[in-house]
Amino acid sequence: MKHNPAFLALVESILPQIKEITVEQYQANQKYTLIDVREDHEWNKGHLPNAHHLGKGIIERDIETRFPDKAMPLALYCGGGYRSAMAALNLQVMGYSEVVSVAGGYKAWLERQLPIDKD
Repeated sequence: MKHNPAFLALVESILPQIKEITVEQYQANQKYTLIDVREDHEWNKGHLPNAHHLGKGIIERDIETRFPDKAMPLALYCGGGYRSAMAALNLQVMGYSEVVSVAGGYKAWLERQLPIDKD
């Protein structure tokens, strides 16, 4: 998907304010609870193993109910790492102290031919 320039500029302005990790860093450090912030139809096509689903449209509304411990390590991913970066910044503003975005997201996972779940 080709992203619009203003959207890309927004994400670029956010990246210095959050922590990104690679797929390999996520795999090497299983301390993170994994959250998929993609849309429902994307989730239904496949998602990373052991992921929880809280779409970008609702994560800020529902995160405290699902994950009330604001010190819990959370790793967010989306299709390519853009929406998860925005969600990571919002969770930081909400007081979550250990939230990261998985760089490249689902696409990076698939490029490495890693397993996905479909349920």
